[in-house]
Amino acid sequence: MYMYLYMSGLEVNKILASIILAVLIVTLIGHFGDLVIDIDHDEKKETAYKIDVPEDSTGVGVVEKKEEVIEPISMLLASASVDNGEKLFKKCATCHNYEKGSANKVGPHLWNIINRPKANVEGFAYSKALAEYGGEWGYEELAEFLYKPKKYIKGTKMNFAGLKKVKDRADLVYFLREHSDNPAPLP
Repeated sequence: MYMYLYMSGLEVNKILASIILAVLIVTLIGHFGDLVIDIDHDEKKETAYKIDVPEDSTGVGVVEKKEEVIEPISMLLASASVDNGEKLFKKCATCHNYEKGSANKVGPHLWNIINRPKANVEGFAYSKALAEYGGEWGYEELAEFLYKPKKYIKGTKMNFAGLKKVKDRADLVYFLREHSDNPAPLP
């Protein structure tokens, strides 16, 4: 029994010695780190780079939003896929038709849309924003609209999240181009 208590005490001493040694090593490493790295802070010394921000008349810094660049589709139209465009149109088919003489759904029919004036389908009630926007649906304009419709024409009734991939927009616009008696020439 005496031997057991002696071993026990020896084990406890080893554990305590290990803890003391670990604390001593951590303390020494901390002091060595303080010697290597200057911890005295000099208040006059600048520790960051200054960035000049233009100010408006109120003295508050103005941060300009970077315009989102939408890639043009013109170069991709020559190699666009009608098959992929047809697959992509399934997202549009809930609200639009593309066949000649087809009826309007929630959205107007899209037959002969390329180079067609905006908001001109008979019998469809366009949003005021789109009706007043004016112009024609050219290749690039339609592709930009399909990127983010609500952002392109603020106030449009078209509830579509948009197509982010430029290749998808090119394929869809190319598919829509094909649905015309006389498809518009490629740019």
